[in-house]
Amino acid sequence: MWRGARPVVGAFRARRLSTATTTTTTRRRIDDEGDWFYSSEWWGSTSPGGGGGGGDGHTVLRATSDCGNGVVSVVAFPSSRPNVVYWSSVENWLLQRYADICPRTDPNERFRVLGYQWRVLRFNDDTRQSAVKIMATYRESEPHSVRFMQQANCLAVPYLKSMVSTGLATLASSDFDLGDVVRGNKPMNILCIGHGGGSLPLFLASKIQGAIIDIVEIDPLVISASIQAMGFPAFSVLTPSGNRAISKPDLMDEVMWKGVHERLHLVESDAEKFVLENKKLYDLVLIDAYDGDDIFPRKLWDPDSPFLRALSNQLHSEHGTVVVNLHSDADLLSPDGSALSVLQQVWPMGKHVSSISQAYKDVLVGQGSSRRDHSKCSGLAFVVSVPWVCNSTLVACKKFRVDTGLSGRGGIVDRLISRSIEVERILDLPFSCLEYVKRNFTLVD
Repeated sequence: MWRGARPVVGAFRARRLSTATTTTTTRRRIDDEGDWFYSSEWWGSTSPGGGGGGGDGHTVLRATSDCGNGVVSVVAFPSSRPNVVYWSSVENWLLQRYADICPRTDPNERFRVLGYQWRVLRFNDDTRQSAVKIMATYRESEPHSVRFMQQANCLAVPYLKSMVSTGLATLASSDFDLGDVVRGNKPMNILCIGHGGGSLPLFLASKIQGAIIDIVEIDPLVISASIQAMGFPAFSVLTPSGNRAISKPDLMDEVMWKGVHERLHLVESDAEKFVLENKKLYDLVLIDAYDGDDIFPRKLWDPDSPFLRALSNQLHSEHGTVVVNLHSDADLLSPDGSALSVLQQVWPMGKHVSSISQAYKDVLVGQGSSRRDHSKCSGLAFVVSVPWVCNSTLVACKKFRVDTGLSGRGGIVDRLISRSIEVERILDLPFSCLEYVKRNFTLVD
């Protein structure tokens, strides 16, 4: 099994998310609160055990995992946005939601926003697992019942934006009708392996009205941390029998999440066990499953493992797509662990990434599929690097339709680019997909 590389001077990975690539974005969307422009707020310093970003963070949850994740903690950092002048509009939105759910409302009822924070889930103090923004709010009639609401529109970590952009653009390239799904006219089955703070499934459920999302997380402590300290909806949790752990959401849950939490199903389970026992067919599978030692379990990528074979059977035969977050810096460090060269900073296909990519391509797509097959319609796998961090995104899909008159690598990239613009428009994304789908694009042979 592979262990991620040591932190580099002046950099840290994404799980220890690396800032090795320091190029400033040329198309920064300042209205996107998850933009790398704000990373100094939500990522903090790298000092082990310090629990803070620039000295401003404080630990709000800390416990020891029984599932290999070491010490699990959640660290809070102050947020500069949104400005307090905008809080009243959020309070009015909450009040309107309350009135819609309870038409016979107390005319004197009011909601109040206490503020916003970034919260970072960490394994063993120095491994940043995920970052989310939360809002603290309460009803004036129950001033002591403060609730946290994760801000679903905010993806703060670049590799999550890469997973969303490449995954949805590939689905659209397979002629999947994303528009109908976004409007809720038909369902879309999504599987997320690895939960963290829950920002990825929550973002997709909020943006795609037809999305029905199963989330598999092996560690009950991570599930608890995401709900208690990171504002993930509690109603999403399922029991081992498949029923809701909470039979009926309370009023505040309904006010904050109605229309979203009903379509989230968070299961405590080993990923391999879940996939082997599950019979559901998925349109999109997103895998982000590293443990406290920063290891992507071999059983989730070994070509001889039952996991990959079972996963292949659960992918839709026409457009089923799998997206995997991978470290790309495993074998890019110089022998003494010093800083990366310019080439190493951007090249996604190290030996470890290549091995995993080949396994996913061979099992999910087929060993007979190659670059030569892409003159018409066939499965494929590719890898792109993630801007600002030393991560790669692997994508494998059952079928990919190249536009008429185009073929080979150029035709694939052109179709991905055109579909990424379409995805950005349909979902009204706060970030551009384009910089994620073509960055050091590499086909897996």
